[in-house]
Amino acid sequence: MKTLWTDGSASPNPGPGGYAVIDGTTGNPVALGCEAHTTNIRMEGLAMIAAIKYANIEGCEIHSDSEFWINVLTKWADVWQSHGWKKSKGEIMNLDIVKELYTLYHKYPVKLIWVRGHAGTKYNELADEWANKARTGATL
Repeated sequence: MKTLWTDGSASPNPGPGGYAVIDGTTGNPVALGCEAHTTNIRMEGLAMIAAIKYANIEGCEIHSDSEFWINVLTKWADVWQSHGWKKSKGEIMNLDIVKELYTLYHKYPVKLIWVRGHAGTKYNELADEWANKARTGATL
């Protein structure tokens, strides 16, 4: 199973954003992306989507500092889906990402591991660095 590290960035938030997926074996970026006007949350979610698509049927272990997206996948999305993609209070933000990520999460073997952001963890810091590079136009 591949080990991947993901991060997303928008600056200002909202504003231009980027995301990165880092290979946990080599430390190299394997996916980068950007949006002209977005949020940190959207970029974090798109990074997870890119990681699962990169790993495909082999599955992956995703290390992420996005407690939000881990909670979406492990706690909230099953309930939202059972209620027709609705919450009891308000709309589901970034529903396009939620639905795609939920589908991929249930289709492929994925293990999610939360890491504290900006705490000096080597590949988390590298993912952050590359997300910021992607935000400003870097590509693979």
